[in-house]
This record gives sequence, structure tokens and C-alpha cells, in this order.
Amino acid sequence: QVQLVDAGGGLVHPGGSLRLSCAASGLTFGGYTVAWFRQAPGEEREFVASIRWSGGNTYYRDSVKGRFSISRDYASGAVYLQMTSLKPEDTAVYSCAVGRPITSTVRTVGAYYYWGQGTQVTVSS
Repeated sequence: QVQLVDAGGGLVHPGGSLRLSCAASGLTFGGYTVAWFRQAPGEEREFVASIRWSGGNTYYRDSVKGRFSISRDYASGAVYLQMTSLKPEDTAVYSCAVGRPITSTVRTVGAYYYWGQGTQVTVSS
């Protein structure tokens, strides 16, 4: 049984930083793409960033470019999302997801078939 565990959320002031982590049991990330999505109350789930485990290709939504960085760690087998210069509009539940999307679908919810339970990120003064 595949389980994704995402963690690292919390309450932070505007301009602050957080690092989210995504780890898997029952699956290794090799051959997959790992992505982070977020969903704010009353909003649709939206793509944040992704990384292809083999090759390291990364994609970001425009609003987080230069502030967020997604990375993989071979030793721990985990994926991380480093978030800096956080803004109130970054407030959402962040979930990691695993799939095998093609380039044109990397930002698509339906391209991913394993999901974490989500971790709350709140940016507020």
C-alpha cells in the first residue's frame, strides 16, 4: 500500500520561510514525478511545483518562481519544498502528489495518482 506523508506546515509571518517534506512508503520515487499542489478555502487545487526524480527537471507556477524551490534528496528518498518570502496569498493546504505526467500535463491534478494528506501553511501577521 502506497502512502505519502507530507509535513512541515505551520504559521509564519509574511516574509518568513518554511520547508515542506514529502516521503513515501510502499513506493520509491525513481521513475516518478513528485509535485506539490495547494488548495485555499473556497478555491480549486492548484499546481505549485514539481520535480522529476530521474533527471531533476523542475516546474513552478509563475507566482512562486524565485521564492520556492523544490528538491530531491537521494539519501532520505524525500522531496522538499523550500518556501521563502512567504505572502498571505500563499496560505493553503499543501499536498504532495506522485505520478508520471508528460510535460503538457505536469500541472494537472489528474496526472497524479498518489496524494499526501496535506499540511496547512498559514501566512499571517
